[in-house]
Amino acid sequence: MNNTTFAIPPNLEPDQASPAWMSKGDNAWQLTAATLVGLQSVPGLIILYGGAVKKKWAVNSAFMALYAFACVLVCWVLWGYRMSFGDELLVPFLGTPNFALDENFLFKKAFSGNFPNATMVYFQFVIAAITLILIAGALLGRMNFYAWMLFVPLWLTSSYTIGAFTIWSNNGFLYKLGIIDYSGGFVIHLSSGVAGFTAAYWVGPRLSKDRERFPPNNILLMLTGAGFLWMGWTGFNGGDPYSVNVDASLAVLNTHVCTATSLLAWVMLDVYFFGKASIIGTIQGMITVLVCITPAAGRMGSNNNGVCSGSIPWFTMRIIHKKSKLLQMVDDTMAVLHTHAIAGCLGGILTGLFAEPKLNNLMSIEDMEIGDGATHNEEAYAIWGQGEKLGKLRHEAAIYNDIESSVTRGRAIGQVEMT
Repeated sequence: MNNTTFAIPPNLEPDQASPAWMSKGDNAWQLTAATLVGLQSVPGLIILYGGAVKKKWAVNSAFMALYAFACVLVCWVLWGYRMSFGDELLVPFLGTPNFALDENFLFKKAFSGNFPNATMVYFQFVIAAITLILIAGALLGRMNFYAWMLFVPLWLTSSYTIGAFTIWSNNGFLYKLGIIDYSGGFVIHLSSGVAGFTAAYWVGPRLSKDRERFPPNNILLMLTGAGFLWMGWTGFNGGDPYSVNVDASLAVLNTHVCTATSLLAWVMLDVYFFGKASIIGTIQGMITVLVCITPAAGRMGSNNNGVCSGSIPWFTMRIIHKKSKLLQMVDDTMAVLHTHAIAGCLGGILTGLFAEPKLNNLMSIEDMEIGDGATHNEEAYAIWGQGEKLGKLRHEAAIYNDIESSVTRGRAIGQVEMT
């Protein structure tokens, strides 16, 4: 491998590798925070998506997340990062595409924070990657993998970079107007929620029987993935002050207190209205608050946010969605409209109210019946069925065996008569 692309430039003196403007503490924390965010996607959302769907879709769902993570990185360093945080291109909401692995660029001070562009490119990459992977949640259980391969770079280029440049870049016109989007309630979650819901409309629904009954093949995997998401959000919100300071500490504490408050509110609402706490619903509730606190984690307290994010998205998902024929027309597998678009928008509104100034094509019916086997010729787990109870499977197996025995006996009788 040619190391010259990433090596210290020849004209850079050894003592300039740690220039006076760089804070070693800030740089170390930013790299750590970025890695925590990366773990939300790989392995977090990989195993969350892989466990949340029927067994026949586990491999495809997990692989969609892994592919997006890799594809976004390549696009990010080739043109995406500097489209999002570089110079304006003709209009105030579009950045200029440019190469980010230029050694003269990587070792310069980033647009914010006391660390180099190399660190900022890495941090912003993991943020961009998880945005694409969140969109995948709306398409689980029927997305053509080859269509997804094309969708990822196209949406990153034509949508994500515009939102990031407009709201986060120092050259963006909404940034100049003073909009506060601390860690991406608008750039990440509103955009991914709307994009996922729209994509789900155009891709079309799952098979009717899958929409009616789509049990997760492994709830423990879902919980593990949710755990990666929760703890990884430490880097998501804690890394956005771009400094090891009190703001970062407040962001981390707010994130976790708000998440716990909202999760408990979600569980209590489920128990009160439906008589039982849903594990899957609770995971969705946990995600909504992580999204909702994102726009203002370092700018406001957590109590108002936790209560609102635990109740309002619950109401839109559990009550409004079930009564709305329009919403039910779209098969949003992981409810990203509610957990990301609505929660992200809610977080942005709450930020304005409470912040202290001090983020395709369908497969054929045959392929949808088969799932992973059609696309990847691989099976996720050597376990019974698609998540159904073993008793039901035994009953169905018994019926199948009876039918098979009848067919076999019929063939035998026919052969005897022919003889």
